[in-house]
Amino acid sequence: MANRRPRHPLAQPQKAKKAPRPLPPGEQFFTPGATGLRKTVETRSAPLLVYLYQMPKWLLPVVLVAFFIGGFALPDWRGGLCMLPVIAFTGWLAYLSWPSLRVGARVLRLALLAFLLAVAVTRFGGL
Repeated sequence: MANRRPRHPLAQPQKAKKAPRPLPPGEQFFTPGATGLRKTVETRSAPLLVYLYQMPKWLLPVVLVAFFIGGFALPDWRGGLCMLPVIAFTGWLAYLSWPSLRVGARVLRLALLAFLLAVAVTRFGGL
């Protein structure tokens, strides 16, 4: 015990930093041969996707479900505002995943976006 240095009374124990989750395995991060708008959107979306992947797994679904429920629960313009982040996020992911989807999955994403837009429009209709 003689070799042990006394700790400063205000010193906090150092916490080990948690390493970020590694990215999931995959063949490609970007659409091969993409040009124009798709290439720009994919390039600018990559850092945000990595950031969202590093967040706790439960956080994004909880936030989106809260906005979704708010969109249905509030019958006026506030419900329409609550639906806008859900529409934007769903549309963004649909756009990014579009090249790798089959026809049935594309139709489902379009139907979901149409439904969400219809809910938002009915909420804004009272203005």
